[in-house]
This record gives sequence, C-alpha cells and structure tokens, in this order.
Amino acid sequence: MQLHISPSMRSITISSSNSNGFIDLMKIKVAARHISYRTLFHTILILAFLLPFVFILTALVTLEGVNKCSSFDCLGRRLGPKLLGRVDGSGQKLVRDFYKILNEVNTEEIPDGLKLPDSFTELVSELRSDHYDARTFALILRAMMEKLEREIRESRFTELMNKHFAASSIPKGIHCLSLRLTDEYSSNAHARKQLPSPELLPLLSDNSYHHFVVSTDNILAASVVVTSTIQSSLNPEKIVFHVITDKKTYAGMHSWFALNPVPPAIVEVKGVHQFDWLTRENVPVLEAVENHNAIRSYYHGNHIVGANLNDTTPRTFASKLQSRSPKYISLLNHLRIYLPELFPNLDKVVFLDDDVVIQRDLSPLWGFDLEGKVNGAVETCKGEDNWVMSKHFRNYFNFSHPIISRNLDPDECAWAYGMNIFDLHAWRKTAIRETYHSWLRENLRSNLTMWKLGTLPPALIAFRGLVQPIDPSWHMLGLGYQNKTSIENVKNAAVIHYNGQSKPWLQIGFDHLRPFWTKYVNYSNDFIRNCHILES
Repeated sequence: MQLHISPSMRSITISSSNSNGFIDLMKIKVAARHISYRTLFHTILILAFLLPFVFILTALVTLEGVNKCSSFDCLGRRLGPKLLGRVDGSGQKLVRDFYKILNEVNTEEIPDGLKLPDSFTELVSELRSDHYDARTFALILRAMMEKLEREIRESRFTELMNKHFAASSIPKGIHCLSLRLTDEYSSNAHARKQLPSPELLPLLSDNSYHHFVVSTDNILAASVVVTSTIQSSLNPEKIVFHVITDKKTYAGMHSWFALNPVPPAIVEVKGVHQFDWLTRENVPVLEAVENHNAIRSYYHGNHIVGANLNDTTPRTFASKLQSRSPKYISLLNHLRIYLPELFPNLDKVVFLDDDVVIQRDLSPLWGFDLEGKVNGAVETCKGEDNWVMSKHFRNYFNFSHPIISRNLDPDECAWAYGMNIFDLHAWRKTAIRETYHSWLRENLRSNLTMWKLGTLPPALIAFRGLVQPIDPSWHMLGLGYQNKTSIENVKNAAVIHYNGQSKPWLQIGFDHLRPFWTKYVNYSNDFIRNCHILES
C-alpha cells in the first residue's frame, strides 16, 4: 500500500495491489482553493484509520474465494448473510427438509424397545459413526425428550409427596419442646400456677377488653402469635388471650405461658377436655369425622393409590395433598364453629390461626361495624396476587355433585380463615352451627365427594350472607405456598398468614419469609436452646 501526495498538493493517490496482481487506485483531488496543513493532516489521519479496515475486508474476501468482488456493494452482498447468521440456498433447503422430517416423526408412534442413548455425548458419538439416518435421529430425539419430560414430571410429584410428609410431621425440636415443658409441669410448681392469677379471672369475660382466641397444639407457634400480638399492640394492657389446646399438649402449653408471662396482657390456657360444653351429644358429627374409617384412610392412607397423575397438574396435586392433611379431622381445627358456646359471656372476639404473625395494632377491629353480620373476614376472590387472591366457591366444592350444583354458585366469592372478627352476640341468633353440622353429615354420606379441603368449605356455606368484608391489608395470605410473595406487601400487612405447607418453623419454609416469624421467637430461652430450635 502506497500513499502519494502531488507536489502541488492538489491530489492524493492511494494504491494497493491485490492477489491477482492488479493495482487498485484511490485518488483524492483537493479543491483549488487554499487549504491549511492542519486540515490536510486530519484528512490523512482519517484515511490512515479507515485503510486497515479496507485491508482486512479485502483479505476476508480473498480467503473466501470472492476476489471477483470489485465494490463494497458486492462485498456487502457476500459477507452480509454470513455476519447475520444466514445461510445460502442449499442450507435453507436442508433446514426445510429437517423440519419436514420432524413434523412427520411427531405424528408417529415410538416403537417399543427403541434403544435410546444414555447421554447427549453418546448420541453425538453414534451420529458420528453414521448409525442414524435423519428420520431415525429425529425419532430418537423425540423419544429422549419425552422420556426426560416424564422423569421431570415424576420427580415433581415425588417432591410434592415429600413436602406433604414434611408438612404433616412434627419437627424434632418442637416435639422436644413439648416433652420438656410437659415434664416441667409435673416437677415445677411454678409451671403449674393458675393462669391467669385468681384476681384476674373476672377479666376473662369482661367485654371492655380485647379478646383473642387461638386454638393449637403447637407451643412454639402459639408463643409467636401471642408475642407478636402484644408487641404490636398500642394497648397491650387491654389484651386477653384464650389459648385452647388438646389434652396431650395442655401441660406443656400451660408450662410455657406460666414460665414466660407476657405482662401486661392476660393469657388463659385451656384444654378441650376442660370445656363442659364439648360433649359427644353436642358434637356428634365431629366424633364421626374422627372415627370414620373411610375418612381416616383418606387422611392417613396412601395418597398415590387411585390418583391418575397423567391427568393431574402438579399444582392440582399439591392442592389435593394439602386437603389431606390430618389436621383437618382434628377437633381443634373445627373448634371455631363453637365459639359462642365456649365463651357464652363474650360479645366479640378475634380468632387467630397458629400460623399467623401480627405486625400492627389490631385494636381498631373492635370498632368495626359489621352491619349486623357475624364474621368480619378478608375476601379472597380479588387482589394483586392471581394465585392467592383468586378463590371462588368453584375452588372448594365439587360442582359436578348434584347437591352442590343445586345449592351453590361457583362464582361466589370465598373468604379466609386465619384472622376473623366474630360478633358472638349476633352469631347466637343464627343457625350457623346447625348448618355446619348438616353439611358435614351430607358430605360424609356422599363419601367426601362434595368437597375435600378441610374446615373452610362447610364454613363457607354456614356463614353465607353473614360475612362482612374487611380491607385485605388487615390479613395477607399465601406465605406458606406463594414463594413470590411481595416483601413490601408483607411489611405493610397487619397480619401475615403462612397458610400452606411451607410453615416458617419447618425446613421447607421459605427462607426470605421466615424472618418475619423468627423475630418473635425468644432464642435465649433455655427450653428453646436445649431443644436446638435455632434461628435460621
């Protein structure tokens, strides 16, 4: 490549020879008018910058055997498709032929006994050995993909089963806590002291106080509910907690709250065996639910037998597994339907599930006008989360059953248990309990074909027309199954509810949501430390 400047400074000639011995010339004429040396210098710099690129492109053309190109237009036509990943006519035909083979193979039956490579490496190796023609390759590729899909699907269902067993089991640390506290009850007089103290007993039925009810056999969960409620309250001295548990957990639960008081709030612990009203005569249906062989088999039996996994999505299967949790046949889970009878002197209570955390003062709930209704609850048929807040009656009931289709509307909005304000005075004027029992009996006679999921479906029927919707910010749901829960929404909610299998006290709980629960666990407590219930 040579650069020649004429003596008159009127022209600049650039010459280069290509591989065929021809000389390419580029001549730049300068206008007759005077130009400065600075302008000339800048021009030469620009050319010096561009010429290496021209040289490289020319070299590429030569290497590709396209040296007949004599212009940038030709060069663009030849190099453009290569730079853009396009192929020539023969390549396009090859792709079209392969698509055609794939479409043909897609409708064929995969032969029985077709030997499939165990890995992609083996597939490539056999291709190199010319073991396959194009059709055989496409068929094997399809069979490998379908096999992989089946294995992924099976592993997903296995994961859901394992998660169900994990959610239904009792963690070793929580079991240890119950045992140690039960032992403490028998050996430590302080653990057996009366709750509350005798002088505070009249406050248990004083309607000027804010009465909360929680029913659970999980001591650690109960402590979090009570602690978070009190710490979030602007008037903790007005709080009375009624903790109800079963007979086997009573001693341990009593020990915990006797040894870990939460002044100025008041805590009462009672076992179901201590309520005179809870007799077989008053709750015959629930006794039948607990003792019915078909029901026990449904909740405690093999959850895979009889299930057609080919026609079931993982989400549907997960929902069915959740509905088969043994807790749904526990008296503790049905206890809320008997609140007017269990607390005959109270007019209004807030019922809390044991998997909630209170983050805001709940005192305003007692000032809500329920407009003559019985149940103040958050509706779950509308909201930002299309999974959590999209529940209608069709999600809970089998509308192919004639009794259900005849009596219920599939589009009716559902509401949530977990945090409910109950007007017990208005409740006592209704037939809610009788309606609840009636539908439970009907479902038993129908061999559980009317609904599957726990205690909410009969409650949805029993409370029809008696529910007053409250703002969703009071009760945020889904923290036990919606991994994509908005952290900002969690922070702003008054009550967060870990409904679902991924409870915060289980290893399968969501790590980013667990801290909202663990912040209310006293990890310095001797019983917590000795049972190795560690903060995660």
